[in-house]
Amino acid sequence: MGPGRRGMTTGMADHRDPGKAGESGPTVALAFLANLGIAVAKIVAALLTGSASLAAEAAHSVADTFNEVLLMAGLRRSGRPADRRHPLGYGMERYIWTLLVAVAIFGMGALFALYQGVQTLTGHTAEEADPLVGYAVLGVSFVLEAVSWQQALRQVRAAARGAGLPVAAYMRRTDDPPAISVLLEDSAALIGLLLAFGGLGLHHLTGSAVWDGVGSVLIGVLLTAVAPVLGRINLDLLIGNQADPRLVADVRARLTAAPEVEWLVDIVTMTVGADRVLVCARLDFRDAIASAELERACVRMARELREAHAEIDEVFLEPVPRDDPELRERVVARYGRPLRPKRSE
Repeated sequence: MGPGRRGMTTGMADHRDPGKAGESGPTVALAFLANLGIAVAKIVAALLTGSASLAAEAAHSVADTFNEVLLMAGLRRSGRPADRRHPLGYGMERYIWTLLVAVAIFGMGALFALYQGVQTLTGHTAEEADPLVGYAVLGVSFVLEAVSWQQALRQVRAAARGAGLPVAAYMRRTDDPPAISVLLEDSAALIGLLLAFGGLGLHHLTGSAVWDGVGSVLIGVLLTAVAPVLGRINLDLLIGNQADPRLVADVRARLTAAPEVEWLVDIVTMTVGADRVLVCARLDFRDAIASAELERACVRMARELREAHAEIDEVFLEPVPRDDPELRERVVARYGRPLRPKRSE
């Protein structure tokens, strides 16, 4: 490949899946409505009963309601089209908002629950009134949370089936975290309701507020455990996650199978939003092909990649010599070895 051959850039097609935000939208909206109603009911019940566990759960639901507002804002803002200042679009913005959800779960929910529990355990609590109101609110809350949880689980399972992955693997690899956020929040909420019911019930049966305090502390510990998990999912996406390994393998196979290509020198993929992937590849082309043939080959290969994978949004192909020492050093630093030529694939 001669040094005078120009670099080739191809791409500029919008292959975002418009249904992605649409799928997450109803899940987030349902969670918002459920959490708003539950939060109001829990606040009233906590004031009437004086239960620390109910107060912790009320704070949990307030945090969850606020979180759904953040998720809806993220879904709306991340759907904006690309512009001059953001040529790859705003898809990654939803990860910022979902990361804020993780912070809110810890800051608004967990810390208040821990504080409430410690206050109760150290004797700084009001006398508990008739807990029947608390039982009723917890029961209704459990039903509403279960409805929201079922919707989130249904969406995550459907998405996992579409990706051909088990649910656990999909949750680790997903590029669309809002539904995962709702599922984790609602799972924590259901467990938290059981803890609150246990604390309230044991307080009622034994007359000791210690059980109520323990329930509140356990709710705080639960939320403290959920927040880093959710934060980690978004952190990986924010720092530039590689695309699904199966997509990367197929892209490599298609590029190396092209008759004009002798060697795949380098390939970089990055998730830049929900169902949006950037592909950059450096290729050593056959020396005999003319510049016009090279240009047409690059355009054809980029089109074929986008047709094969709807999530591929931009493709950049650069002709390079495979024996360039600087390029070889960069590839080895990234992968630990040079990429193989197509005849060895």
